[in-house]
Amino acid sequence: MGGILFCDTTLRDGEQTAGVNFLAEEKRAILKLLAEVGVEQAEVGIPAMGLTEQQTIQSMVDMGLPIQLLTWNRALIADIDASIKSGVSNVHISIPTSDVQIRHKLRLKRDDIVLKILKAVDYAKAANLNVSIGFEDASRSDISFLVKLIHYLDPFGITKFRYADTVSALTPIHTSANVKRILKECPKEVDMEIHCHNDFGMATANTLVAVSSGVRWASTTILGLGERAGNAPFEEVVMGWKHLYNGEVAIDTTRLHLLSELVSRASGRAIPEAKPIVGEMVYTHESGIHVDGLLKNQCTYQMFDPKEVGKNHQFMVGKHSGVASLAYFFEEEGLKLERGELEFLLMHLRRMTVEKKEVKQSDLTKIYQQSIQGKYSQLELPVR
Repeated sequence: MGGILFCDTTLRDGEQTAGVNFLAEEKRAILKLLAEVGVEQAEVGIPAMGLTEQQTIQSMVDMGLPIQLLTWNRALIADIDASIKSGVSNVHISIPTSDVQIRHKLRLKRDDIVLKILKAVDYAKAANLNVSIGFEDASRSDISFLVKLIHYLDPFGITKFRYADTVSALTPIHTSANVKRILKECPKEVDMEIHCHNDFGMATANTLVAVSSGVRWASTTILGLGERAGNAPFEEVVMGWKHLYNGEVAIDTTRLHLLSELVSRASGRAIPEAKPIVGEMVYTHESGIHVDGLLKNQCTYQMFDPKEVGKNHQFMVGKHSGVASLAYFFEEEGLKLERGELEFLLMHLRRMTVEKKEVKQSDLTKIYQQSIQGKYSQLELPVR
C-alpha cells in the first residue's frame, strides 16, 4: 500500500467536543507537537467565531512551523474575510450536500448550493487563497450531485475535496463503493479526503477502507475527539494503516503517547485505560498463557512492539497468572525460584483472589519470605 496524508482537525472539530475549550497556549503546544510528529496539515479553527479566534490562529501562523495550516469556513464571503484576517493561506470551504440538510437546514435547493459554492470559491481564489472543499453530510448525498459539483469546481483549479460522514452513516462496504465511484467519475487530479464520525464505532474502519480504496487524505483527531461520539482517532488510523494494511506513514509513532497525553490534559478528557494504541492497559497482561507467550516471543500476543508508540509491556499478578508470570516477577527481583516454589505461590495467589480484588507482587513476596521462615508448611504444596 502507498502512503497516507493527514489533515488533523483536533484544533477545530476536536474542540467542538461538548465541554472542550483549548486555551491559545494549548493550541500552540498541540500544533507544535503535531508538526514534530510529521502531520502534513492541521485544521486550526473557525475564524468566523470572532476576533479572539482570529488572533489565536494568527499566533499559530506566526510560529512558522513545517505544517500546513487550514481554517474551516462556511460558503460565505464574511467567513473567508475572517480567514484572511487570520493570516492563513489555506482555507477549507464547507457546504451541505445532502438533500436533508439542503432542504431542512438551509431551506435551499441543489441549484442554490451550486451558485453558493461557486461564488465563495471565486472570492477566495481572487484573494490568492489555496482552497479545499468540504461536502458536509456527503455520506447521505446523491453521488451524482457530488460529482457534478467537483466538475463545476474543476475550472477554478480545486483538486482537494473532503468526503464527510457527518452523522456516521457509512459502513466499510459503502465507503469503498462510494469513494471509488467518485474517483472514477472525476478528473484524475482530484485528491479526496475522508472525514468520519464515530457514532457506530466505525470511524477508524471507514477511514482505513477509504484510503485503501484510493483516498489520499485522512481527516482525524487525537484520541478521536469531536462532536457526539467523536471522529476517527489519529493514533488508530496511523497504526492501523501501518500494520493492518502494510501502508506507508510519515509519522513518528514513538511520540503518539506524548501527543495523546497533551491533548488529554488540554481537553480535560481522560484517556480510557483500554483505549486502543495509547491506553495504559493496552500492553498490560495478566493471563498466564499470554505472559508465557510474550516472554518467549512478543509476536505471540501483540501485533507490534509497544516501543513503536512509546510504550512498554507490563505484566501484573492476578487470578489468571501462571507459573511463568511468577517466575518472571521474582527474576526481576533477582530471585530464581524452583518449580515447586512457584506452584506453591500460585496456589496462595489464587486463594487470595477469592478474598480480595487486587493482589500485589509484594503480597507474593511476603508469602515467599514467610515460607522460608517456616510460617507456611511445605505440605501445602500442590500435588504434581
